Amino acid sequence: MRDLIVLIVVMGAVPMMLARPHIGIYMWSWIGYMNPHRLAWGFASTFPFAFVIAIVTLVGYLFSKEPKRLPWTRESTLLAIFVVWMFVTTLVALNPDAAWQQWDKIWKIQLMTLFTILLMLKKERIQGLIWVMAGSLAFYGVKGGIFTVLTGGNYRVWGPPGTFIGGNNEIALALIMAIPLLRYLQITVEKRWQKMGLGVIMVLCLISVVGTYSRGALLALAAMGLFLVWKSRKRMPLLIGLLIIVPVVVLMMPSKWMERMQSIDGFQEDASAQGRLNSWAFAFNLAKDRPLTGGGFETFTPRWFAVYAPNPQDVHDAHSIYFEVLGEQGFVGLSFFLLLGWMTWRSGAWIVKHAREAPDTQWMADLARMLQVSIVGYAVGGAFLGLAYFDFYYHLIAVVVLLKVMLQDHLKEKEAAPDRAPTVVSRAAGRALT
Repeated sequence: MRDLIVLIVVMGAVPMMLARPHIGIYMWSWIGYMNPHRLAWGFASTFPFAFVIAIVTLVGYLFSKEPKRLPWTRESTLLAIFVVWMFVTTLVALNPDAAWQQWDKIWKIQLMTLFTILLMLKKERIQGLIWVMAGSLAFYGVKGGIFTVLTGGNYRVWGPPGTFIGGNNEIALALIMAIPLLRYLQITVEKRWQKMGLGVIMVLCLISVVGTYSRGALLALAAMGLFLVWKSRKRMPLLIGLLIIVPVVVLMMPSKWMERMQSIDGFQEDASAQGRLNSWAFAFNLAKDRPLTGGGFETFTPRWFAVYAPNPQDVHDAHSIYFEVLGEQGFVGLSFFLLLGWMTWRSGAWIVKHAREAPDTQWMADLARMLQVSIVGYAVGGAFLGLAYFDFYYHLIAVVVLLKVMLQDHLKEKEAAPDRAPTVVSRAAGRALT
């Protein structure tokens, strides 16, 4: 039954995606983040829904009247350069067969990221996208939060198997990135029951993060929480709420959870921590030997650990977005990755500065603040988790680009006609902006 439901929903949306290709971005995000097909047990679990949606969206876009030029900001330009660089490193990858398989997934993700920038250059479309992105992950936050409460926190929360967020650490980081978007939606809705409902969802997502038993996520949650309070307009109610909720959640967890969290201090004796250090040393040694290109995708393997790792027998994943990019894309790729994050953060700050005063652009400032909070969660949590190519992060970058382009257009329009009441309607989709 679940297989048929997912199939009916996706195939039923095909005519709408052909007529209005931006709906394809909603569908692709829903499939990519909620992974409803992974909750089925039959043919749908392996059916390439994302590929079908991407093809239909592309066809609809080609025959639509949507602008056919990408808004070239510094972020979209650097993102395109980074994608090209990943292709170059794949050409010379140490593990070519697996690298090309990974590249086949990465370029599709980045293509849809660029299509997001092309197709979502309107306020209502961005709002819809945020609802889909946050809601898709919140499904697992609500599910995991209820599970943690009912079981007294005695079992770990896991994500959907076979996906980017299948592990306990991965789903924890994804939920940390989703909570600020839920907060943005909470301050945009008007009805009290909607605000309360989103508040409950945020609390359940927080409980779910704690229920993953992820130590790295605990640090990311702390950093995200601090920035969430700092970046929010109504700080005091949020701060009071966190000061009440967080201790209650922690006290609810069993002693084994507390013991695991306390093991952060004893990383010298912790096998998992030592494995991370071994992987990071491997990535650095590999990049030092191949500074331009690194080893290419999927290079964290026993064969190459035997060459570059201090302990060849202790083979692990990268366990860090930074060392993952360093090992697989070299120092050049890491520079692109870090610069892209920094540029996106700075653009978010620029949006907040120039959009917070006017009522018709206040929503941009609110969203930009929460996007920055999500990026902080990713930057901190990603230091201990190999999710460098997580599509959710690149979708956040795409939304920042959209806000930047729309605000630039709005400010130019306002400057050109200062006596006319401005409206936030973007005409920048058809021309390049820097």
